[in-house]
Amino acid sequence: MKYSLAALTVAASVVSAYNLPDNLSQIYNKHKTGACSNKLASGFTDGSGPKTFEYCGDVKGAIFIHSSGNGGQYANMDIDCDGANRTGGKCANDPTGQGTTAFQSEVQALKAGIKDLDSNLHPYVVFGNEGKSPSFDPRKHGMEPLSVMAVVCNNQVFYGVWGDTNGETSVGEASISLADMCFPNEHLDGNNGHDPKDVLYIGFPGKAAVPSSSTKWNAGSAKAFEDSIKAVGDKLVAGLKA
Repeated sequence: MKYSLAALTVAASVVSAYNLPDNLSQIYNKHKTGACSNKLASGFTDGSGPKTFEYCGDVKGAIFIHSSGNGGQYANMDIDCDGANRTGGKCANDPTGQGTTAFQSEVQALKAGIKDLDSNLHPYVVFGNEGKSPSFDPRKHGMEPLSVMAVVCNNQVFYGVWGDTNGETSVGEASISLADMCFPNEHLDGNNGHDPKDVLYIGFPGKAAVPSSSTKWNAGSAKAFEDSIKAVGDKLVAGLKA
């Protein structure tokens, strides 16, 4: 029996979820409502409303996306298909994809046998904004390109890497493989994202977030790649306090 790429992606994502630890659940609930007291940069939009989003530093050792609008919100999840195989799989109908990610040169420097990140295989987050004002460069706050990130969605935590940046003022975007892990029943694709503002994206400054040498950059599935960065992600998350 043959299965479509989309079906295989969903099947893999169903078993790749990690239970939400208590400290991360507390962070999610505590910081969603209200305002951010340590705004690293503000004036961004998730593409569906006013520019009320900010990069927030209220949690020690972390940078997360938050909105002070409507009593406090997190972001949605739009789909980014940039990089290798940008029209493959569920990215076939992506109207805005580009052939490279912001960190293509860093990927190639890994000498891992891949030319760039593949949205269908690598769970990655679009984090940081370049070009138009306002802008935000996570590197100025200690984050490393391709560093491990945590994403809280659908009452679970998933791990990806910081894999791309946005040239506009939008926030709340991730690769299709990460989106399918978070929301396997929503039939997401390159032109259809997750609209509710309930996704918490967390970046980690410092060398500790750099993936280990055992990271499977050339993995054949998103689950295999995510599993290879889980140990790093678990350690980072364990160090967070609400």
